[in-house]
Amino acid sequence: MKRPRQMLEAVALEYGRYKTPRVTARGHNDVALQLIEAARRQGIYVAEDPQLLALLSRLEVGEEIPQELYTAVAVILSWVYWLKGMKPGDEKRQTSL
Repeated sequence: MKRPRQMLEAVALEYGRYKTPRVTARGHNDVALQLIEAARRQGIYVAEDPQLLALLSRLEVGEEIPQELYTAVAVILSWVYWLKGMKPGDEKRQTSL
């Protein structure tokens, strides 16, 4: 019996131009893979958090993250800041994190 292929899913967030992070792209399988590969080519860090992904995937492209997700997304953003050697406020000078 052939096992079903596991579905790949990705959600892209942008923070810096807006007051709160927003969903800028999302996709499944081939589209998700393209999003991940494009992010990596551009030096954008990719976090793998299945629980956060499940919550973010409910949002539409262009939608702000809800207040309930602020802490979880802040943890990811602080990780990105640390990896990029950034300080709070630097995102206003960057186009994307």
